[in-house]
Amino acid sequence: MTPGRREFLMVGGGVIATLGFPRVTLAGPGETIEMKGTARGEHVWFAPVGLAVAPGTTVRFVNRDPGNSHTATAYHPDIFDRQRRIPEQAVAWDSDFLLPGESFEVTLTVPGVYDYYCLPHEMAGMVGRILVGQPTDQGWEGAAGDSDDLEPEALAGFPRVDDIIARGRILREEYE
Repeated sequence: MTPGRREFLMVGGGVIATLGFPRVTLAGPGETIEMKGTARGEHVWFAPVGLAVAPGTTVRFVNRDPGNSHTATAYHPDIFDRQRRIPEQAVAWDSDFLLPGESFEVTLTVPGVYDYYCLPHEMAGMVGRILVGQPTDQGWEGAAGDSDDLEPEALAGFPRVDDIIARGRILREEYE
């Protein structure tokens, strides 16, 4: 490879990386959400499934499931033309497929309810909900109701906003 081509590829790769979905380093307050599954793969979930954080928190999704790849994908028309289930001013994200041990980070700044899902496992109820800030915060957007493009298994997977506010963090087994 000639030096000119190498430099071109390095610059081009950097430009492409900056134009992609937000991937940030953990700077400031942070929380971790794990992607998990049973040994045989018959059950998959986010842990916690419900989480309350302050605006500006970086959330790190980590795939701890040794047998499956997973995504953390915001419900948003810009991503697979899904109905929006995050605040209107928020930046949508898609982690792409994470292999076991891989992670993805996103910083959430706009107050409101953020619903997300795992692309290959949404129909298995692998969804989650993050509350950023409090309902009393200026600009807060509450949870979306039923969506035309969600199956009952996905809708049933979201913990109630009141429960997340009261407890701060909800594991799946705590509300089933």
